[in-house]
Amino acid sequence: MVTSAPLVNLRPYQISCIDACTNAIKSGSNRIGVSLPTGAGKTTVFIFLLSKIRAPSPQTSRSLIIVNSVELAQQAAEQAKALFPHWDVEIEQGVKYRASGIADVTVATYQTLLQPHRLAKFDPHNIKAIIIDEAHHAAAPSYRRILSHFNPAIKNPDSTFKPPVLPHSVAILGFSATFSRHDGLALGSVFERIVYHRDFLEMIKEQWLCNVRFTTVRTNIDLRDVTVNRRTGDFNAASLCNFINTPTVNNIVVQTYLDRAQGRNTTLVFCVNLAHVRELTSTFRSYGIDARYLYSGTPTAERAALIQSFREGEFPVLVNCAILTEGTNIPSIDCVIVARPTRSRNVFAQMIGRGMRQCPDTGKVDCRIIDFVDSTSRVAGVVSTPTLFGLDPAEIVDDETTESLEARTSIPSSLATSSSDSPPQLSSGDEIPDPTSVTYTDYDDPFSLVAQSCGAPWINKMSANAWVGCGAGVYVLECMGKGFIKVMRVEGDESDPEHYKATYTESIPIQTAMALKLSPYLRSRTILTAQDLSGAIRGCDTYAVQKVIRGPLALGLLRSAQWRRAPASDSQKLFIQKRWTKKSRIANDDLATTLDSDSVKRIDGLTKGEAANIITRLKHGAQARYEKRAKAGERMAKAQDKELKRKAREVTQVGPLTELLS
Repeated sequence: MVTSAPLVNLRPYQISCIDACTNAIKSGSNRIGVSLPTGAGKTTVFIFLLSKIRAPSPQTSRSLIIVNSVELAQQAAEQAKALFPHWDVEIEQGVKYRASGIADVTVATYQTLLQPHRLAKFDPHNIKAIIIDEAHHAAAPSYRRILSHFNPAIKNPDSTFKPPVLPHSVAILGFSATFSRHDGLALGSVFERIVYHRDFLEMIKEQWLCNVRFTTVRTNIDLRDVTVNRRTGDFNAASLCNFINTPTVNNIVVQTYLDRAQGRNTTLVFCVNLAHVRELTSTFRSYGIDARYLYSGTPTAERAALIQSFREGEFPVLVNCAILTEGTNIPSIDCVIVARPTRSRNVFAQMIGRGMRQCPDTGKVDCRIIDFVDSTSRVAGVVSTPTLFGLDPAEIVDDETTESLEARTSIPSSLATSSSDSPPQLSSGDEIPDPTSVTYTDYDDPFSLVAQSCGAPWINKMSANAWVGCGAGVYVLECMGKGFIKVMRVEGDESDPEHYKATYTESIPIQTAMALKLSPYLRSRTILTAQDLSGAIRGCDTYAVQKVIRGPLALGLLRSAQWRRAPASDSQKLFIQKRWTKKSRIANDDLATTLDSDSVKRIDGLTKGEAANIITRLKHGAQARYEKRAKAGERMAKAQDKELKRKAREVTQVGPLTELLS
C-alpha cells in the first residue's frame, strides 16, 4: 500500500486522536474505540489512521472498512481516493459493487459481508486493520459474525464457529459519535477500551462545530400508554405513532416551524414512521411550504437526487424517519426538528448532530434545534434538550445557546439541603427515575435504620406503599397477613434484555398450616413482567389493591399507615434481637453472645413499621446476601491492598530503599 502524505491539514484533535490510536496499538491493544461527534471528521481520521498502521509484512497490508449503508460506503471510498490517490480502493456492496478482495482498501456494508461467499473474499491473513464506522452497532450478533473471522478474541454468536488461527493480530478500530448502546449489549464484547473521546459541546466551544440554538415546545402529547421495545428500550414506532401522528400535533410542528424557523434555509425533520412522514409532509404543504420526504423504500437513485437537491437548497424542508439519523453529510442543514420522542440518548444526539456541521459557504451561522416535550405525563427516560444538559425535563427552552443552557445547569435547591443518605426530591410523582440509567444507593445491611429500614430509600419515590429492598434486585411488599408480593430483577442476555418479574405468594392462617403440617405459604404465581423497576412497582401496587386487599384495608399497606408508628411488639423485638446477635457473633469470630447497650437501645426504640421492614428483609434473604457481599468486599479489599504493595515495590525513586516487610 502506497502511503504518500496527502496535502490536507489535520485539526489538532484529529492528530491527537490518531496518536492515541497508534500508541494503543503499539502497546498491545488491538481492539479499540474512538468517540467523535458528528461533524468532527471521523472518516478523515480513520483513513489517515490506516496510513499510519504498519503492516506486519508486505503480504499483510490490506484494510477493510465496514459501514452500514451504501451512502456511507460511497462517502468513505471517495474520501480515501481523494486523500490517497495511489491507493487501490474498492467497494463491496449489494449487486452493483463487487470488490476483488485484494485492494489496498475495501469499503463494505455489513449486510453484504453477512453473505458467506462475500465475506470469504477477505482473507484475514492479508488484513492489517478493520475500521468499523458507526461502531455502537458492533456488539450486535450480525457484526460479531463478521469480526470473529478476523480476530479470535471476538466471540461469534454461532456455537459451531471455529475461530481463525492467525500469525498476527488484526486491529479492530471502531468509530462512533455515540459510543454506547441503548439496548444494553456490551460493547466490551468487541472493544477492549476507548482510547479517545470528544464531546460535541467541547467541539462547539472550540468552533469546530457550528453554534446551536435550542427551542423546546410543550405539547399535549401523553406518552404513558406508548409501548416500549424490550430489546432496544426505545418506544415502539407503531405505538408511538398513534400518539404523535395526529392533526393537532402535526399542526403544532408546522406552526412552530413558521414561528421559529421559517427564515432557515435547510430544515431536516425526524418522524416516527412512514405514516407519520407522509402526514406531516402533507401538513407542511397545506401551509404552502415545499416539504418533501424520503424513507427506506425510496429508490436509491431517487434518494440520492432528493438529498442532493436538498443539499443545494432547492426546497426548504426534508422529512424522514430513521434514514438520515446516521452518516448523513449535509453541512447546509441549519434547522433540525425532532418530531419523534425517544428514550435513546444515542438517537437524540444523532438526530440533532445532523445540523452541527460548519458551512460558511451558505452563510450558515448556527443551527436551530426544535424538539417537543410531553406536558401531560412525562415518561421516565425520555430524552430532550433539557435532559441532554442535565436540566429538569419540565423546563421550557426557547432560543437558548449551549452556553446559556450550561449556565442553567446547577444543583437544585431541594438537593442542596437534602441529606447525603436521601435521594433527590423529584418535582412530581410522574417524574420517576429510570433504574436502567440512574445509580441508586442500596443499604444492604438488613439492620440499617435508614429510611424506616426499608433497605432501598429511593423506592419510596416509586410507591407510597411500604416496599422493602432485600438486596440483589429483590423487593417485597408484605400484604398484611394475606401473603406477599415480590419483584425480582431478571438478568438479561442478547435475546432477552434485563427485566423485572413480579409474583404473589398467598398465605394461609398459621394455625391451619400447623394443624395440617403444611407451609403457611401457597405456591407463588407470576402476576406481571416489566422492563423497568418503576413499571413493575406500579403494576404490583395496582394488583395489591384490586386483587389482594380491597377497600379501606388497603390503607394499611402505606408507609404512612397509623399502625406503623406504634412501638414494636415484644415478639418483633425478640426476633430481631436473636438475628442481630447472630450477626454480631459472625462479625466478631463467634466471640459475641450478647448485644452491646447501643444495639439494645436501637432495638427498643424501633416502631412496628421499622421492625416489620427488618423482619421482612430477614425472611427474604437480605442477611445472607449482605454477608455474602461483605465477604466478597473483604476479599476484594485484600486483593487491592496486595496489588498496591506490589506496585509500590516496582517504583524506583531517589533515596534509601525501604525494607521489605511483607
